[in-house]
Amino acid sequence: MTTRSEPEDGRRDPSLNAIMSERRQLINLAYRLLGSLADAEDVVQETYARWYAMTPQQQEAVESPGAWLTTVAGRICLDLLGSARARRESYVGQWVPEPLPESTEWINGRPGGSMADPADRITLDESVSMAFLVVLESMTPAERVAFVLHDVFRYPFAEVAEIVGRTPAACRQLASSARRRIRASRPPATPAAQRAGIVRDFKQAWEAKDIDALIGLLAPDATTIADGGGLASAVLRPIEGDERIARYMIDIAAKVPNLTILERTVNGQPGLVAQQGGVIVTVAAFDVVGDRIQRIWAVRNPEKLRSWTADHGSRESRW
Repeated sequence: MTTRSEPEDGRRDPSLNAIMSERRQLINLAYRLLGSLADAEDVVQETYARWYAMTPQQQEAVESPGAWLTTVAGRICLDLLGSARARRESYVGQWVPEPLPESTEWINGRPGGSMADPADRITLDESVSMAFLVVLESMTPAERVAFVLHDVFRYPFAEVAEIVGRTPAACRQLASSARRRIRASRPPATPAAQRAGIVRDFKQAWEAKDIDALIGLLAPDATTIADGGGLASAVLRPIEGDERIARYMIDIAAKVPNLTILERTVNGQPGLVAQQGGVIVTVAAFDVVGDRIQRIWAVRNPEKLRSWTADHGSRESRW
């Protein structure tokens, strides 16, 4: 007996190859729209479920399967964004987008496999940085979808309109409004090597419990936001001010003497990872402006660290 994916000659169905080759694009899109890898995986799974729920005749009638999949995934994300605001209002503490390691890999959409398809990796660039994702969180669902589809993925407004359910002109306005938010929040870029050096200096000052050095690396109005997902020891509100943040970091170092701090790439930018007993317990992303750290996002919620902790041993050997 043969299936559509296993023709009689033993070769893989080219139409299946074409459909599955869209998976990377869909994961990249859904993660930027939702700020959650777990939700992005669910969206892609649901998108493919809807495709395979159609009859072969219905599938063959689709002129561009890739465009169909993107439209469906975009609409699912739009619906999820509408309900996400209500869910986050009941979230314990601060909500921060899920951080991604440098080489997150999946098999069948789940982390932890050592033979993952490279096409399944999130593309790490400026549009997936933590600072960028946080600004996206401030947008309305329609703004976010219109902006990401057009400005990041270069979809024409006519196609964006089909997904958002508004006119192309309205989508153009939505993207323009979102673009203004991005520009207003984006300071002059700090060279990558300089950012990495400042994060490294912060790590060393933290390990040395040097409060003066920490203060010197932080902007006077710096902010630290910790996402603990309800952990009893998590800070529920942002910490503001260079001295308060420095004292908080020293306090952590004093309370957890066996904490190991490692330099890692977090969402494509220099970041830090804290290990306790060899287990990753915190991932920190940094926003560096000039020669000072302006913002720190520290994620401790175990649910958001799955891509860091799954198959940790094999991934650690590659870092």
